[in-house]
Formats: sequence, C-alpha cells, structure tokens
Amino acid sequence: RQMMVTATPIFGDDNKVLCVVTLVQDLTALGRWRDAIEREMQKNSVLQQELQYLRSNQADSNLIGSSKAMVSLRRLITVVASSDASVLISGESGVGKEMVAKEIYSESQRKDKPFITVNCAAIPENLLESELFGHEKGAFTGAISTKVGLFEMANGGTIMLDEIGEFPLHLQPKLLRVLQEREFRRVGGTKKIPIDIRVIAATNRDLMAMTKNGSFRMDLFYRLNVFPIQIPALRQRKEDIPLLASAFLSQFNKKYQKSKFFTSQAVFTLEQYSWPGNVRELRNVVEYFLYTGHDPITMEDLPPTVFH
Repeated sequence: RQMMVTATPIFGDDNKVLCVVTLVQDLTALGRWRDAIEREMQKNSVLQQELQYLRSNQADSNLIGSSKAMVSLRRLITVVASSDASVLISGESGVGKEMVAKEIYSESQRKDKPFITVNCAAIPENLLESELFGHEKGAFTGAISTKVGLFEMANGGTIMLDEIGEFPLHLQPKLLRVLQEREFRRVGGTKKIPIDIRVIAATNRDLMAMTKNGSFRMDLFYRLNVFPIQIPALRQRKEDIPLLASAFLSQFNKKYQKSKFFTSQAVFTLEQYSWPGNVRELRNVVEYFLYTGHDPITMEDLPPTVFH
C-alpha cells in the first residue's frame, strides 16, 4: 500500500518532547484514482489523435471510420463520383445515405452546380408531380402562375431522390422517361424541356422485392440501380463507434463551449449497444450527454436504452 506519514513533535516548557502526533494517510485509493484519470485522459488523447489522422487522410470527408467497410465505401465513392451514372444508395434509416450522396456530389465534376434533395415520402402524392416537374399557368385549380420544378432547378447539377421506395407507382413512368430521354414536360405543358442532370436515389426498402409484388417498376429499378451502394449498419462496423462518438463530442463541445470526454468504460458500453437508429441515434445520444452527463462522461450518464 502507498502511505504518507507526517510526524509532529509536541514540546513542553522545558523544550523536551512530550509526545509526537503522527498522521498516517493511505494513498492507495488516491493513487488508483489518479492512475484511472491519467488512463482516461490518455484514451481521450488517442481518440483525438486517431480522429485528426483520419480527417487529414480523408480530406474534407464527413464519413468518419477506419473499418474495412468504411474504407471500401470511400473507395467506391471516389470511383462513382468520376462518372455521371445513376446511383442507388441502400441502407437502414440513420446510416447516412444523404451524407454519402453529398460526398459523391462534392467529388464529382458537378460540385459547382446545384445539389437538391427531395424526400419523396414527405411530399403529398397529389403535389409530388408539380414539385418535381413544375407546372404551367392554369394547369389545375390554384395554378395561377408558371412554376419551375425541382428537376429544372437542379439542371446541370445533381438531384437526390430520398425514400425512392415511396415514389407513387403512377408517376414512375414519367421519372423513367426523364432518366431515359433526359427531358420532361411540366404539368399542363406541351413543350419538352431538355435536362442535364445526375440522379442519386436512396432507400431503406428492398426495391427488388417491391418489383416482384408490383409496387415498383422493374425498368425504373434497373435505371436507378446502375451503380448500387450499400451502406452497412453501425452494428456491423462497431470499431468505428469510438471515433464517431469522439467526433460528435468534439463538435458539440465546440458548439456548447464544453470540454467533456468519455471514460473507457462508457466507450466500451457504447460499442456493445446494437444502435437500431444507427449513426443518427449515436449522434443524438452524444448530444444528450452534453446536457446531462458529468465530466468525464461515465457509464452512469448513459441512457437506459444503451444498456439493453
């Protein structure tokens, strides 16, 4: 055991020692705490160094991770970005499909042109055609003026059709024509409008299965699926969790002017969780720490769901 002993003599009137008061302190526990803190600081420092290394080697990429899956994904993005082929990005909700689409766009020759994202599930079906392709004045009740659609606005650049599995069946032939002929008509219009555009679609559904049950056109599927990209779920690349958690914590520390860090036990617990919400869920949990967690962030700070 580590001890600190202090002895203080007590003198009488004749300057002779009457007694000695001895204080004995056990420093063993204090030493363990000190060593634990040093290990946690070192762990955090290593994570920060790894994060900086990855950022420096991934240029301006926002796709953080050193797993084989992420290295392969970044290599695939570099290959597809140099072409104008249609891309179909598949993966569970929260894996970062829009981020991958933006990476493809930022590395392409169209990076100085518009990038427009359309959530096909968020636009009412009766308005989707007008939103995408625009309409002429008087095309329908309420069309008091000509409207330019999102495809036309993205001309020369890239358009991302998110949640493409929710695209209405009756509008799929018109989208197919845009991909095949590179032209379209506004709602209520007769003039063909040529378009130079790259289409990136994304979905969390099995489009091949949808073609078999008739809810998605097979010819449209093959037009979109020229270059397929499958993003792995976070539970399939758990080695990226410490880097992602550290990156998000660094962002929120800067945003909220904090200086918090994780203990190694907390990081280990994060790695064991299945993350059904994927990267989006991890980011939300890290932000939760900034409001409720201690400094450093321990296992006790983790939400109850992370322990299941």
